[in-house]
Amino acid sequence: MLEQLEKIINKVWDDRELLNNIDAKNSIETVIDLLDKGELRVSEPTINGWIVNEWVKKAVILYFPIRHMEVSKAGPLEFHDKIPLKRNYDLQGVRVVPPATARYGSYISPGVILMPSYVNIGAYIDSNTMIDTWATVGSCAQVGKNVHVSGGVGIGGVLEPVQASPVIIEDGCFIGSRCIVVEGVHLHKEAVLGAGVVITASTKIIDVSGENPIEYKGTVPPRAVVIPGSMPKDFKAGTYYVSCALIIGYRKESTNLKTSLNDALREYNIQV
Repeated sequence: MLEQLEKIINKVWDDRELLNNIDAKNSIETVIDLLDKGELRVSEPTINGWIVNEWVKKAVILYFPIRHMEVSKAGPLEFHDKIPLKRNYDLQGVRVVPPATARYGSYISPGVILMPSYVNIGAYIDSNTMIDTWATVGSCAQVGKNVHVSGGVGIGGVLEPVQASPVIIEDGCFIGSRCIVVEGVHLHKEAVLGAGVVITASTKIIDVSGENPIEYKGTVPPRAVVIPGSMPKDFKAGTYYVSCALIIGYRKESTNLKTSLNDALREYNIQV
């Protein structure tokens, strides 16, 4: 089934005139439904690392032109959009606090808690994760199990280019208040970001926990404890400080996740 869907989606991607074809529309709708149920993902882990299913992302992009603007209501709230909202949270075992919203085509696993927040189409949120107040999970972002996305966090989305990797937040991560994680940044298992950390694809992530600094870009190692930092950079007009992220230590493997998180925050005086 998936091979046939992939073939049709790629064909429509190359020839948009086919969007008027009923089989093409049905195939696009099927892909979005599979995303909504968590049976298909834009990006997924394999034994060789994470891969991007480009054809699935193409289907998400193609979904917009086959949809029409519609009015929907939730109590006194009214929306006017092409993409409907997710429904039947009680049957899915998801706790949703008003006025949290998630678009159809995003997957939210049983045990997830959505405080007043927003989840975009194509996103995947795994079990027992907390999306806290005013946090946003962008299109196609992948969030693992037992993750805490704190208040006001912005997790970026990506649709085009189709080969671009989405933001990936692996199991057990803790993202402090008002952090921004965008442009396909990859947080590996159990990483901790202190409040206000901003990481883009070009942000320098510097491990200062040892005698010599080690620099990363676009990826945060497993169990790393990260805080905001700044570093000098020369411009024509002079030397100014630009933001970076500093790895100041690592969560201990000898303790459980809850204890190691508390220890990390206490030991390094991280604000959350």
